Amino acid sequence: MFTGIIEELGTVVTAGARLRVACRTVVSDAELGASIAVNGVCLTAAALHEDGFSADLAPETLRRSNLGDLRAGARVNLERPLAANGRLNGHIVQGHVDGTGEFVGLDALGEENWWLRIRVPDELDKYLVFKGSIAIDGISLTIAGIEGGVLSATIIPHTFRNTTLGGYRAGARVNLECDVLAKHVEKLLGRLDLKEALTVEKLREQGY
Repeated sequence: MFTGIIEELGTVVTAGARLRVACRTVVSDAELGASIAVNGVCLTAAALHEDGFSADLAPETLRRSNLGDLRAGARVNLERPLAANGRLNGHIVQGHVDGTGEFVGLDALGEENWWLRIRVPDELDKYLVFKGSIAIDGISLTIAGIEGGVLSATIIPHTFRNTTLGGYRAGARVNLECDVLAKHVEKLLGRLDLKEALTVEKLREQGY
């Protein structure tokens, strides 16, 4: 499990089915087989190097995430799994990407704050709520607005300086992982045997 708090920016050495990333912090205490989140995708370190690690990418990973778009020299967000005695500073992030969104823009708000806009797939919209959590390329963010299929979030100076967000261009794919709690709620509600459709009137009758 991860938290969406990026620890380090790595640099892609080689891309493709065998990804090699140059980094220091996330491999400082890593062992072979360790999990490392790369742009929010949980990968297994298949080889450790003095200056980084290598991981194998399955066809599904290349298709569903933006890791297949990477080229040598690209920067990536890196995070180690949460230690059992660690603080959950972001939110619960599994490293299982639900799909990709489209980078629309990053507008300056002043004082080094930014307004991020991401176009999200229709099938993920049901999991997104105002002030809810979402991981974008592995970064834990709070949804500040969602309208017309475009999600917005405020980016503070620390996040801007220590993640890949400042290097995106319009149209770039970004990895999206929705809050896992929203997905569990959807499944539970889908199993309810409702004799009648749930309406606002029914909720009012029950005191809501």
